[in-house]
This record gives sequence, C-alpha cells and structure tokens, in this order.
Amino acid sequence: MELIEFIRTLLEQQPLMALFLTIAIGYLVGEINIKGFSLGVGAVLFVALGIGWFAPKAVPAPMVGTLGLALFLYAVGVQYGKQFFVGLVSPAGRRANLMALTGVLCAGAVSILFVKMMGLNVGHALGLFAGSGTSTPTLQAAIATLGNDDPAVGYSVAYPFGVAGPILFLYIAFMVLKPKIEAPSGSGMEVAEIVAKHPDAIGRTIAELMSRLPADAQILAVRRAGHNEVASPNFMVAEGDVLLLASTNKEILEQLKAKHAEAPGAFIMDRGHLDYLRVFASKPSVVGRALGDIDLPGEFGSTVIHVRRGDGDLMARPDLVLEFGDRIGLLANRKDFPAMRKLFGDSIKGTAEFSYISIGIGMALGFLIGAIQLPLPGIGKLSIGLAGVLIIALILGNLRRTGGMNWTIPLSANLVLRNLGLTLFLAQVGMSSGPKFAATVSETGFLMLGLGALVLVALVLPIMIIGLFIYRMPYDEVAGIVSGACGNPAILAYSNKLAQTDRPDLGYAMIFPGMTIVKILFVDIVPALL
Repeated sequence: MELIEFIRTLLEQQPLMALFLTIAIGYLVGEINIKGFSLGVGAVLFVALGIGWFAPKAVPAPMVGTLGLALFLYAVGVQYGKQFFVGLVSPAGRRANLMALTGVLCAGAVSILFVKMMGLNVGHALGLFAGSGTSTPTLQAAIATLGNDDPAVGYSVAYPFGVAGPILFLYIAFMVLKPKIEAPSGSGMEVAEIVAKHPDAIGRTIAELMSRLPADAQILAVRRAGHNEVASPNFMVAEGDVLLLASTNKEILEQLKAKHAEAPGAFIMDRGHLDYLRVFASKPSVVGRALGDIDLPGEFGSTVIHVRRGDGDLMARPDLVLEFGDRIGLLANRKDFPAMRKLFGDSIKGTAEFSYISIGIGMALGFLIGAIQLPLPGIGKLSIGLAGVLIIALILGNLRRTGGMNWTIPLSANLVLRNLGLTLFLAQVGMSSGPKFAATVSETGFLMLGLGALVLVALVLPIMIIGLFIYRMPYDEVAGIVSGACGNPAILAYSNKLAQTDRPDLGYAMIFPGMTIVKILFVDIVPALL
C-alpha cells in the first residue's frame, strides 16, 4: 500500500511526467495485436482514463489538450486541403460526401433518440456520437459546449466500437461480396524505350504524341543518331528515333511496346549527354511553386521526369506544386548538376523543414475564426471553436503558396505534428475524465457499451448499403468513404490492406475534413435544441 501511495503522490506532484508516462504506456498497449486488430493511438485514451482515476490530481492543464488538438487539425487541413475542395466540386466527390453525411446524421439522430426515449445524459449521448466516429475534435467541441467532461465518458465507451466496428463491417462485406480488386501493376515510376516505327508516330511532334498518351504517361527524351536529348514539344519524330517513356502504370508501357519496337536499352546505358539526378526540394524559392513556373538552369537541355512524395511517385505535370522534402528526379547533363542542386537546395533537412511563420499565422487566424460568435435564430449564438483552425488550414492547404509564404508542411513533419497533437489531446482529456468514467461504467454496466455499438451501426451501415447496393460503387471506393466518415486512421489502414488501390486514400482525403466539421457543428447545435 505504501508503494501505491508513493506512486500516486509522485504522479500528482509531477503532472508533466505523468502525461508523458501515460503516452508511453498508451503506445505500448496500442501495439498489442490480436488477429490483425490493435487500438493504436486510441490506447492512449484508455491508459489515460486509468491513470486519471488512479491519480486525479495529476491531470495536466486543459491548455495542453487544446494545443494538441489544434496542431492535429491544422496538420490534417493543410495536407488534405486540395483534395477536400476537389471533392466539393466533382460529381463523384459530392456523391461521396452526401453518403458520408447520411451516415453521420443517422448516428447523430440515434444518439438524440437515446436522450429523448431513455433519458440518457446529453453529454454521454454526444460522447457516444463522437466516440462512434472516433472524432477527437468532436469530443473537444462537446466538452467546450457543455462545460463538463461528460462527453469524454461516452466517447471512451464508444471508441472501441468506433475502431473495431467499421473494420468488422468492411471485412464481412469483403468476404461476402468477394469484390475483384486489381492491385496496381507496379510501385513507383516505370520506364521503357521504344523505336518509332509505327506510322502514327513518324512525322509528328512530341507535343502531338503526348496529347495521345494517357494522363499517367509521358515522353521524357529522344535518342537520334546515338545522341540523347530532352524531348522538346516541337521535336519532329523520325523513323528509327528511340523514345524514352515513363509511367506509373506498367500496363500502358507494355501496350506501347507491343505497338512499337522495343529498344535494346542503349538510351539508359549512354550517360554521356543526359544522366539521372535526384535532388531534394528544400529552398523556399521553389517550394509552393508549380513545376511549369520553374526555369531549369544550365547550358544543356534538362527536364523533370518525376517527383517522389512520401512513398509514391508523381508524374511531372506542369501544374504539380512542389512541397518541402519532395525528391525530384531529373534528366540533365552532368555539367548542369551543380546548378540543379543549387536551384532546388538538395538538403535532406527539407523533409522536416516548414515555416513557423506560416503555422503561426494560420493557427492564429483559425483561433480568431473559431471565436467569432454567429447568431442563429432559435438557437442563440454559435461559435465553431477549434473547427476554425481546420477550416483555415483547408483553405491554406488548397492555396499552397501566397506570394512568398509557403503554407505546406512536408509529409514527414506533418505526420509528426499530427500524431503528437492527437496524442497530447487524448492523454490530457483521458486523465481529466478518468474518475467520472469509472463511476459511470460502474453505475450503467453494459448499457452504455450497447448504446455505443448501436450508434456505430447507424453510422456505417447506411453508407455501405447506399454505396454497395444502391449506387453499386466499387468496394475500394466505398471503403474510402467509410474510412473518411469514421475518421480513424486504423480503419483507413485496414481498407488499404483489403483494397490495395489509391481509392481508399482519396476517399478519406475528400470526406474526413468535411465530416469532421459536420460532427463539430452537430455537437455545438444539439445542446441548444435539447
């Protein structure tokens, strides 16, 4: 007993130590894998609930949790801003958002029914709604709206269902429907050499040939009479010219090889005129600018052939905007290599470089927008709170660059900020609600667990029924919409495991920000109506 009291006293005297100990233990528990399922970062919340119950006075200041969530929202918004706005204007994106909205509103309606028909505490009901959607921003908004930690209790009860439930639904649908999903034929950029012998190619310019190629293929260079040169748009192709092509789709190159004669690899073997160079984008002067707006230096011709961002290759389109840490592949003469490195910076530090000025301005604007109170008839004044940070971040993520200000954050740095922010918030809010959670579970038993499961079913099932059986959409596309509506990265990771295409990622990017805002507005408005 003396040892237990000593540990409790130590934790309560050192709240920051208790906070980071909670994070460490939480991640350790989150790595426990049971038949492919693990809680991941969500385990931090459950460990925090336990430590908060054990040492109530060890709770860090609420500002820690607010700062953590703000960092998470800003990082998500900046990364997915462009995809979010594309989703708002495209027919497929609007349909996907409408499907996700249907599921979210159904879950909200079920949680309200529990209040009206079963007399459930409003805070607990909103917590069930936030937990079933694994939305920590919604939890924060509910806590701020009600002024107490009741939502955290419902959230912690519903959260396991919010993670495991969608995964179970996706697994069952996959096993029953057995969808045919073709995995990408290759990872990264593929290149091929072909000899121009087909009449469709001879006598045409590179620009004309490029207009006939699919969007994910391009002509990089031309070899004529033993000399390699960059494929300029006005270059006229003659019989016997060797064209160097690149694509992220191997099947396209195989089709071109079948139509033309395949070269023996002389282009790649000859590095005398053109050679391959990869550099990091680390200079502010090029980051945030489109490739078409950057003049490549040097006396000899050169071209960007691809950009590697994260773990994927992007085609070097003129409208592709560079970000800090992008790895740029070029074809250039070796004499021009120093000039290329000087232009782009070529520092590996670029993978973690970002502007604290831009983050400071963006976050400040987000807090300002969130503090503005808007009058709503019959409800009163409404402020969107931390959703303002997400809204501003989405706008800045879509803009990418304003004048000399870069709003983007390298993917590696973005992930660090996002995960750190989410972890801090979960630890702080879990520790602060630990005592109340223990009391509520001991009073209600399995009732709250069952209610949390029902809210989750109301969220996921409508989306899957509409997508798979009404619209008859591809399974991987529906999986992405479910992942975005639920929000938890573990669900997205499982979707990618079942469907190894880019559709789950694209669906998540289009849906997650908008549904996060909808969930936050829901918990802001409902208490006034009730």
